[in-house]
Amino acid sequence: EPNSINVYARLPIGTSVGYTDSIAKEIEKRVVKVLGENNPDVESIVTNVAFQASEDMFDGGIITSNKAKVTVNFVEYRYRKDRKTSRYLNPITEALKDIPGAVISVEKNRMGPPTGKPINIEVAGDDLEQVVQTADRFITFIDSLGIPGIEKLKTNFERTKPELVIDLDRQRANREGISSAQVGSAIRTAVLGKEVSKYREGEDQYPIQLRFLPSQRKDIDKLMNMEITYRDMNTGLLRSIPLSSLATVRYTNSVGGINRINLKRTITISSNVLAGYNATEIMTKIKKALPKFEKSDNVEIKLTGEQEDRAESQSFLGKAMLLALFLILFILIAQFNSLGRTAIILSEVLFSIIGVLLGLTIFRVPFSIIMSGMGIVALAGIVVRNGILLVEFTDVLKERGYRTREAIVQAGKTRITPVLLTASAAILGLIPLAIGLNVDFGSLFTHWNPHLHIGGENSMFFGPLAWTIIFGLSFATFLTLVMVPVMYYIMYTGKLRVNRLLHRNKIQTMKELQEEELNEY
Repeated sequence: EPNSINVYARLPIGTSVGYTDSIAKEIEKRVVKVLGENNPDVESIVTNVAFQASEDMFDGGIITSNKAKVTVNFVEYRYRKDRKTSRYLNPITEALKDIPGAVISVEKNRMGPPTGKPINIEVAGDDLEQVVQTADRFITFIDSLGIPGIEKLKTNFERTKPELVIDLDRQRANREGISSAQVGSAIRTAVLGKEVSKYREGEDQYPIQLRFLPSQRKDIDKLMNMEITYRDMNTGLLRSIPLSSLATVRYTNSVGGINRINLKRTITISSNVLAGYNATEIMTKIKKALPKFEKSDNVEIKLTGEQEDRAESQSFLGKAMLLALFLILFILIAQFNSLGRTAIILSEVLFSIIGVLLGLTIFRVPFSIIMSGMGIVALAGIVVRNGILLVEFTDVLKERGYRTREAIVQAGKTRITPVLLTASAAILGLIPLAIGLNVDFGSLFTHWNPHLHIGGENSMFFGPLAWTIIFGLSFATFLTLVMVPVMYYIMYTGKLRVNRLLHRNKIQTMKELQEEELNEY
């Protein structure tokens, strides 16, 4: 369950901080209405306007007047009366849908390394207009499919950045003997300022900026009536002329920014997933519907974000698993000098994976690519220990003169106690981590109060790892006591049959050779 919920609001570029603040206050009121007044599970509600209000964690120090963030912080897990804080996500999303002019997104806090959105689609191409049209049509196409669980598809492309354009009449300027560079320099000095000198105080220096008063530079009429003083290149005399006699003003909208990935203009379509829905299932449906969408060959649509990061992690863990199995195989062959015994021991890895999948399915434990994958890789090194105990002790008993069947039975009886004890110790040791059993040892030793409680942040993160090892080790341990002796006996009898068959063929071949030699004499 999330420790905090973040509400991000994005307004058109150029929106003043005051208007963004008014929108943030309205969001606060609606969030408080959903949470309820004096909710004991809520620790604080923090609002950021313009500063540290971006969804991108790398934009923390950038001031953007059109963005706001409202963060709901919950108390520690053990002090909550209602442990299910994720139930607030959908009601907050519904309550903030009708705020005009603002793009709202509601997210829970993310644990671990930064990843993309659960639903993240990149539309890339060389022609910007074509990419924009394709992105708009693709959003309409996905909305028409009616896939449940999608919060709201939105793009990172800003097309409503307001601009004030001053068009210079170049012919009139040439007649007056003034250049466009002089006009631009005068406007820049008036609005942004120009360093004209420095003020010294001891060893410190302070720049002196020359520019218009705020009341003048924020008033377009006063700015256009500004007198531009210049030296006429024809007569050499100083002249002044108002800016309004040389230029006109027009208002327009432009692109707020263009993102490029691998040298291609890219627009990212993203959305969060509503509580109770699975991002993987939604992305699978989008992937199946993607071939039905008509687009130009010059435009590429790629599914990225959280799914791409998950695929990379899955590929890495798959390689780690193969490497672990190769190292185990190498060590076992060097130890037993037998491929058959090595195959018997390695079969336990397959049994453990079957146990993991069955346990996660039956008990409805979520499968985490990173933590569950690490658990499976760890199981590969844990479960083979039991097989080594049985196989090695069986070989020892055979060397002592026991028949194979008797050695297998006696090894199972003797090794069942250490196998069960080691597996039980590992399982019992992992149960507190799996259920999130928390103990305050400081309070235990000082006030004899351990503050025991179940659940919390550690169980959310390490729970999948612990449950994976518990399910796999339990299933593999049970099958070790049954399947390993059976497979050992099958391997032994099969080897005897092959040797007998080879021996018969050898004897038959020798008889045929002897008969041919007698016939020759």
